Amino acid sequence: MALTVNDVNRFEAFRPRLEAIAYRLLGSAGEAEDAVQETFLRWQAADVDRIEVLEAWLTKVLTNLCLNQLSSARARRETYVGQWLPEPLLAGDPMLGPAEAAEQRESVSYAVLALMERLSLTERAVYVLREAFAFPHREIAEILDLTEAASQQILHRAKKHVADGKARTEVDEVAARRIIEEFLAAATSGQIEPLVRLLTEDAISIGDGGGKVPARAKVFEGAVAVAKFLRGLFKPGEAKRAMVGGAPEIYAWTANGDPAVVAVVAVVDGRVVGVTCLEVTAEGIVAIRSQVNPDKLARATAQWAVADHGEPLFNAF
Repeated sequence: MALTVNDVNRFEAFRPRLEAIAYRLLGSAGEAEDAVQETFLRWQAADVDRIEVLEAWLTKVLTNLCLNQLSSARARRETYVGQWLPEPLLAGDPMLGPAEAAEQRESVSYAVLALMERLSLTERAVYVLREAFAFPHREIAEILDLTEAASQQILHRAKKHVADGKARTEVDEVAARRIIEEFLAAATSGQIEPLVRLLTEDAISIGDGGGKVPARAKVFEGAVAVAKFLRGLFKPGEAKRAMVGGAPEIYAWTANGDPAVVAVVAVVDGRVVGVTCLEVTAEGIVAIRSQVNPDKLARATAQWAVADHGEPLFNAF
């Protein structure tokens, strides 16, 4: 049946929240937008007068669509070239969703989005709906066709899988910039010792090039190995500049609530060519995750174009 203007407006009022849920479930902004649009089409085809609680109905439809999509996506990732990482969202992106509570901020951190790949589909859905959006277990049970007790047990199991024994340190924008500046100073010093001092002994470095930009297929493990890699990465070279279309401008920023290095090639319409997120604990930097797959940086480029990002710290390569 045809929707009235009021029906459309009712849906649009929920769109930002639906997109934030879908992004956490899928780890992809583009796929999240598609899932929300498909939810709208289901709403358009429904007998809307018979839907009693709109948010619950929309969330159930969206969640099931996302779980089906995620099942297919995980099958595709078995043939993905190199390491798979989520699509990063820069500070200010509305798809990041609510950030009032620590659990909400944690659920969208780049580290947790990556760790959620360990979860089953149901565990991921329960974790997102409860931790990020504070749905009562009664409503989660209805959305996922579970019992309330099962929802509680699944959440407990999911939280155990996500926890890795290291407490992430929350940082504000000022602290994030200081961390990035210190990190970049060490990375460009030409020596590994300053970097080793910033890293935990078991630090890792992961890069996602998607087969389109060179990125090591295996994870670098250990402070010394990571430091040596970073020293080489930031060493100037003509081949590196040619690969990305010029000398990238380097900015200190935040992505998914984490301190981040954003690399932008100004001569190519301000294209973001890399977002590197640092996972920081009280002991130091425990993980460095770099997204350089251009397919996963289009939204970041669009966000960067309207951000008040000021001047770059320096030009790389």
